[in-house]
Amino acid sequence: MWFPSHNSHIYKRPTTTSLYNIKQWYKIISGSQSCTLPTLSTEKEMEPVERLRSGFDYFKKEIYEKKLELFSQLAEGQSPKFMVFACADSRVCPSVVLNFQPGEAFTVRNIANMVPPYDQIKYAGVGAAIEYAVIQLKVENITVIGHSRCGGIKGLMSITDDSSTSTDFIEDWVKICTPARDKVKKEYASLPFADQCTKCEKEAVNVSLENLKTYPFVKEGLEKKTLKLIGGHYDFVKGNFETWEI
Repeated sequence: MWFPSHNSHIYKRPTTTSLYNIKQWYKIISGSQSCTLPTLSTEKEMEPVERLRSGFDYFKKEIYEKKLELFSQLAEGQSPKFMVFACADSRVCPSVVLNFQPGEAFTVRNIANMVPPYDQIKYAGVGAAIEYAVIQLKVENITVIGHSRCGGIKGLMSITDDSSTSTDFIEDWVKICTPARDKVKKEYASLPFADQCTKCEKEAVNVSLENLKTYPFVKEGLEKKTLKLIGGHYDFVKGNFETWEI
């Protein structure tokens, strides 16, 4: 059963959301005292290419041109301290949620922020990213971040042992964290399905953290204490962020 350990931390952010709060948040990120953001209705009216260009124009004016020294340094190379596995869900961008600056986090995003076990053939893409981050970039932390109302976890919890596969990739992928589903189904059988999914969001992070230990270069980093594994969970409904170590 998973409980936050003594070194688990919960961060809370105000749950009230408004355009004013979003502007204030971007002021913090960019260090700017002024911020002009399109409204949601304006974004919907924009053509896709126009939206991309508008976004870049904002970034260049409010961030890039105000941090030229930083981007000049990044032109010479990167030395991120973090490798982050996060969900591809559009609501949980780790650079926004955790205020990562350019060059600070080497990020991999996929369905349900999962890390498969070491496999040179089946999961070469994930393995290549981990190998590059640990051996070449020498990151000091690998963080796996789950989140509230994750569709991938809901899909995993909905899979039954005798069910047929209805997708080309998704079901096989989320089954990486079948041990998390099985544990939750066994230990929290009396809970409503939505609460079981919340439990599984965290247990799946733990499965991914354990899977990371199957990579030889990760195992070596842990043994030498040059690498740390951190679990996280972002609840965008309550505005909380929780971390723990295993």
